[in-house]
Amino acid sequence: MLTVHAADAVHGTPDGADSVAVDGGVVVAIGEYGELTAARPQARIRRWSGLITPGLLNAAAPALLETAYHPDPREADELGTEPLTGDALTALAMDDARWGASARRGLQRMLRHGTTAVRGPFTRPAVRTAVARSGLRVHAPGPSAGPASLDPLASVPEPAGAFATALTVGGPADLAVFGVPDLAALRTEGAGSCVATVLGGRLVFRRS
Repeated sequence: MLTVHAADAVHGTPDGADSVAVDGGVVVAIGEYGELTAARPQARIRRWSGLITPGLLNAAAPALLETAYHPDPREADELGTEPLTGDALTALAMDDARWGASARRGLQRMLRHGTTAVRGPFTRPAVRTAVARSGLRVHAPGPSAGPASLDPLASVPEPAGAFATALTVGGPADLAVFGVPDLAALRTEGAGSCVATVLGGRLVFRRS
């Protein structure tokens, strides 16, 4: 469906560009809201407050999904809400079903941080299945990501180093919206400031 995502600014575009038009899974235009909507009166409008950027790449995904357990909210009283590793993970009776459920919850948490792509490889079958079903793009293995974090910005000196791909006309409609005015503020606030994530043109996360 043709959609215009309008915010305060779009990173990496000329001054005044504040919107991205998406048709299906492809970016069809980037520019000023008035111009984009005038040319596409039938488009659905989604308004956001903040900065539109390319979606983020989490290079530490294998560690986050295959060496950590993401508790079910129903387990919060017993296990807390943060990922479990080390002795805490060893104490759990992990089987394929539990690894798969953990991975699905971990992937949802990644989407809440503006992530649209992850680095592989994934060796656990249940985790591979969860990643495939999530729709997240899977990139080839790369340099060490440093300490694993749900925030891809934590392992790079500048936010642009965590962008999964460029946001360009004709490219994939993978983008994130952060509740900040610019990259300097994004570096300070981190990816937890994400208010929306769009993957292949689909709104997969929206902060309530």
